[in-house]
Amino acid sequence: MANELKDRQGKDAGGITRRGFLTSMGIGALAVGAAAELPAAPPEAEPAVAGADAMTRLTLLVNGRQCTLLAEPRWTLLHVLREQIGLTGTKTGCERGECGACTVLIDNVPRYACLTLAMECEGSEIVTLEGLMEGENLGAVQQAFLEHDAFQCGYCTPGQIMAVEGLLRKNPAPTPDEIRRGVSGNLCRCGAYTHILQAAGHAVEQKAGKGVKNGGKP
Repeated sequence: MANELKDRQGKDAGGITRRGFLTSMGIGALAVGAAAELPAAPPEAEPAVAGADAMTRLTLLVNGRQCTLLAEPRWTLLHVLREQIGLTGTKTGCERGECGACTVLIDNVPRYACLTLAMECEGSEIVTLEGLMEGENLGAVQQAFLEHDAFQCGYCTPGQIMAVEGLLRKNPAPTPDEIRRGVSGNLCRCGAYTHILQAAGHAVEQKAGKGVKNGGKP
């Protein structure tokens, strides 16, 4: 009776009896012990994701020659041309499509190689600066740039030449304004624009004199 009286007094004072408190603590301890004995859930397997560096067979037609190699899907045409095929005439500039130093022809259209994935170019014809050579001789546009000193440091020159070549393959007799628009996507930090335009005009005459039309062949 004395214990029951104490329990009743404790409940009235604090809302819980000493016996209830001890009982709840015992149940809690049992629950913790049981949980500790349960086996840990196995970790969920992560879904398999193909890596960005997975190598894929790639075949490109560059300067009339078929090149087959293994390439990562993320590689740009610029990287493949320079680092995998070894055609270093195409220059690495800004690598974000602003300077034009990496210009090449894809199906006779000037394109920035730094913004073009190599995988996009399968089935297309790619022409780089090296592909304008006529054996051991410079092509008409290359020769015109040489004769008119259309460069200073020369770093942008490959891209400038390819832009002019692409223009002349589309339009063999461009006006001066059309030439300016044709090379407007290529920057020259040295400021040799006057000579570049003169060289482009001379290349028009050279190609016309040789009876050369689209594609650079008589």
